[in-house]
Amino acid sequence: MNKPIRRMAVACMALFLALLLNVTYLQYFRADELNARADNRRAQDAAFSRERGAILIGGRSIAESVPSDGRFEFQRTYSQAQRYAPLTGYFSYTFGRSNVEQTQNDILSGSDPRLFVNRVIDLIGNQAPAGGSVSLTINPRAQAAAWDGIRALGENTKGAVVALEPSTGRILAMVTNPSYDPNRLASHDLSEVNDAWQQLNNNPDRPLSNRAAQEVYQPGSTFKLVTAAAALENGYEPDSRVQGGFELELPQTTNTLPNDGGGNCGGDSITLTQALQVSCNVSFGALGLELGADEIAEQAERFGFGERPFADLSAVATSRFPTGESNTDGPLIAYASIGQQSVQASPLQIAMVAAGIANGGTVMTPYLVDEVTSPDLQVLDKTEPTPLRSEAVSSQTARALTRMMVATVDSGTGTPAQIPGVEVAGKTGTAQRGVGNDASPLAWFVSFAPADDPQVAVAVMIEDAGVARTDIAGGRLAAPIARAVMEAVIR
Repeated sequence: MNKPIRRMAVACMALFLALLLNVTYLQYFRADELNARADNRRAQDAAFSRERGAILIGGRSIAESVPSDGRFEFQRTYSQAQRYAPLTGYFSYTFGRSNVEQTQNDILSGSDPRLFVNRVIDLIGNQAPAGGSVSLTINPRAQAAAWDGIRALGENTKGAVVALEPSTGRILAMVTNPSYDPNRLASHDLSEVNDAWQQLNNNPDRPLSNRAAQEVYQPGSTFKLVTAAAALENGYEPDSRVQGGFELELPQTTNTLPNDGGGNCGGDSITLTQALQVSCNVSFGALGLELGADEIAEQAERFGFGERPFADLSAVATSRFPTGESNTDGPLIAYASIGQQSVQASPLQIAMVAAGIANGGTVMTPYLVDEVTSPDLQVLDKTEPTPLRSEAVSSQTARALTRMMVATVDSGTGTPAQIPGVEVAGKTGTAQRGVGNDASPLAWFVSFAPADDPQVAVAVMIEDAGVARTDIAGGRLAAPIARAVMEAVIR
């Protein structure tokens, strides 16, 4: 072989080798990335032509793919769509996926490595690959009670409900309102899908957002449970005397911190239990000034603030307690200690605080996905409960807080949550939305029951129920919903 031909052969071999390397790189190393691209219409067409796995609650489907005579072989459908949309999310040709449809996409689409054998069998049998199923932890009765309760305040009510099983972290209910219909986004008529997307995104009420886990709010007096926990962990007892009175004088300012409604909480000196019963701002503001920002921040972190432990939904928010002198210096820690100022928490986080107290001081990692199964119903994975914080508070502090919360429901601000024959532990909250903010206050309630054998912890947040400001209170608006959810679980 002469020299020019040899050079040409070497060049061709080098180009051929480069081609093989590039193909290998694209089809192996970058396959998942390229398939996930929104502009990869071939992958989108394949996904919509495949039988996607079902999302199940109590063995019944709330999202499934059914045969279609339309543009694609299968149509994704959602039953009880608005009730479960904040959990299932949507599966859209144009706008992708969200929530469980997103976080469990590998199983639902059939691309999970654990389904490799199923894909090979389908290939040999000349059958289209099918996805596996995802079973959720939701208690249908609790979900219905939460949904019906929040909608009973008015279809346009903005708010959220979360219920947890304290001993495991299982999410028994998660409702947010306003909601939306994911069937509109899953349609094969792409012009209708675009119209629905524009309407949902232009809606100022944010129906696509899961208020229970994807947004944070000022928790108001429900945060007093954290402040009370910090006090008990630092030597206080339920019958320890704390400052009461009409208002708290604050350092470095002429402003004072008054009680909601202008009362004196029952005297100038009251017990810590009574302070929680009547939700005394003066008492907890004074405790915040005494304990200091670092102590309360550390206690909040032990309950899960500052973390994002929940991975079963997409874009979960992180709850925050303010740090740094600019946020906690001087009088600001007094406001933060009653759940105002820069304290931000999701309803899920507040439910975790109650669940941690109910579980003897151990905060469990919340989870929504119970198990995943292959198309032939083989269990591929089942979630095992795991502690997030093994000792958010001591068992002694947890028992003391439980007694204090029971007193709050028995004869304090939480009486609307009472259940005949069942001892309920709870705490109300009403949060102002910042100085100069004309928005209505937030109404909160957090609870668990039965107090001596907790089966469910609930947090309810009402952002706007279209009522007069004087009628906005956690006990009045949120507590009856919490009671209905607890009854649905324990009855």
